[in-house]
Amino acid sequence: MHKIEATDPEAQSADLVAGNIATLKALFPELITEGADGAAINVDVLKQLVGDATVSDAEEKYGLNWHGKRRARQLALTPSTGTLRPCPEDSVDWDTTQNLMIEGDNLEVLKLLQKSYAGKVKLIYIDPPYNTGKDFVYPDNFQDSIKNYLELTGQVEGGAKVSSNTEASGRFHTDWLNMMYPRLKLAHGLLKDSGAIFVSIADHEIHNLRAVLDQIFGEENFIANVIWQKVYAPKSSARHFSEDHDYIVVYAKNSSNWEPTLLPRTDEQNAIFKNPDNDPRGEWRANNMAARNYYSKGTYAVQCPGGRVIAGPPRGSYWRISEEKFRELDADGRIWWGEDGNNVPAPKIFLSEVMDGRIPQTLWTYSEVGHTQEAKKQLLALVEFPNSDVVFETPKSVRLLRRIIHIGTSASSDDIVMDFFAGTGTTMDAMFYENAEDGGKRRCILVQLPEPLAGAEDVGWTKLTDVTRARITAAGQRHKESSAEFNGDVGFRTFRLDQSNIRAWQPSGNLEQDLVDSVEHIIPGRSEQDVLTELLLKLGLDLCVPIEQRQIVGKSVHAIGGGVLMACLDPRIGKDDAESLALGIADWHAALTPAGDTTCVFRDSAFENDEAKTNLAAILEQHGIHHVRSL
Repeated sequence: MHKIEATDPEAQSADLVAGNIATLKALFPELITEGADGAAINVDVLKQLVGDATVSDAEEKYGLNWHGKRRARQLALTPSTGTLRPCPEDSVDWDTTQNLMIEGDNLEVLKLLQKSYAGKVKLIYIDPPYNTGKDFVYPDNFQDSIKNYLELTGQVEGGAKVSSNTEASGRFHTDWLNMMYPRLKLAHGLLKDSGAIFVSIADHEIHNLRAVLDQIFGEENFIANVIWQKVYAPKSSARHFSEDHDYIVVYAKNSSNWEPTLLPRTDEQNAIFKNPDNDPRGEWRANNMAARNYYSKGTYAVQCPGGRVIAGPPRGSYWRISEEKFRELDADGRIWWGEDGNNVPAPKIFLSEVMDGRIPQTLWTYSEVGHTQEAKKQLLALVEFPNSDVVFETPKSVRLLRRIIHIGTSASSDDIVMDFFAGTGTTMDAMFYENAEDGGKRRCILVQLPEPLAGAEDVGWTKLTDVTRARITAAGQRHKESSAEFNGDVGFRTFRLDQSNIRAWQPSGNLEQDLVDSVEHIIPGRSEQDVLTELLLKLGLDLCVPIEQRQIVGKSVHAIGGGVLMACLDPRIGKDDAESLALGIADWHAALTPAGDTTCVFRDSAFENDEAKTNLAAILEQHGIHHVRSL
């Protein structure tokens, strides 16, 4: 029984505006559009319907437009004020792995990754919310995205409002587009020129998704719209049709430079190759020599080895090859005339000469790539979760993601695979499988919002990312146990989105106290590893780049990326330490011989006085380290 609340329609007076809009929508559906405050009337369309001659087509243009598009574009271009904080305690093989698991709002994370990974990602797969009216939440306030994110995920106290994007909303499609557009825009920048993006979607938004991807990637870079048969039995409870499939939309960064990796040939495909005449070149299959397409040189007569004369191709068709080419193939034993030598000629296609694989097709059945029930079983085989049927309604199978990774990457390179709607981590699980099978060195970056999770408190999980980590940890362990000789990378480094380590000027009204607080630029409680990670992001270095550490005059000094970045974040550097510290850093830098210019970073508050700072910088400058910075 539903309890009537004060906000329910039954407890309020009639909404006359809503009634008027509903009446107009029933008469003229094309009148209704989405405005800043919900459903609105397109006045120009109304004028056209009543024959108003003042309507002009000057503003008409082809393309998808919606309220907030300009802001969505601007949002993608607005720099993030956050950082990623390392979490070694929630990681696996921290010191050696090249894989990343990042907790945070994917919009902010994608911004933070731009410097380090722009143009480096080979494949992006995402399974975003399908916008069914209940499957995603969005914040109503975008004034401070990092603060807002921390509030929404319960990491700080706050009153940020979260709304479900229900079908009753007048901004139903608008909200989804405003959520997706900046993320897809940033994803485009991360892809290699030879990379591609695969996006899972259902009927609800595929038309809008295609239109947005056309604008961001260009229509010429559309590759395919794959149909995935996601269920193995029809839904008898469906009102009209049983919805048995989803789509996977594929766009390349540059279609001229993207090529799919061929799929393995199936046993059925190989079974049609025989060798009835014991041809030394091996198994072959016969190809039809006649075709319906007109060919000016394809009407000659042929004489069979058995004596029969064939006047020409069958009625209404033409030989595929010229007489000259035919004679050449026949002389080389590449024409099959049948057991008695009197059949219509058929050119041989040898198995040894066909492609090593098969071109991907656009229809993927559940027997090939799995279905949603299989995906649930795969998840539950790795993690025990009591409410899986409620929380994970539309998981993707490992076989589906393995096919996508196989098509979109190469085993012979260390391609980066990214999924920024990671869910339970199927993408990394599938990548582990592919690397284990073909010996590839692919890397994976997962990004997932730590959405609050109910029903798993008994096992210590309070957010979705707890399940993600548990799943990929178990998946990696499975591969380690499968073979004593296996030595692939099945670890991951965990990072969490947070506010910058560098304190921003935030006056409280007490100027004297504000000045004292601002002396230390690093937020209290932040570790050296926190600051180093932010330096990696700001300088555009890989988050898995090697980091070495030495003690120089009692100070910890870090060399990152072979000396491209050097940092000493000790809280105190006296004037008596400056020279020895600078010379020690210079000697280590010379031994590392980094490929590019080196940036050297210190805490600004660490220096005892300006003399210490000036002397240290001057010595480093003399030894070829010209970019010296302080935080």
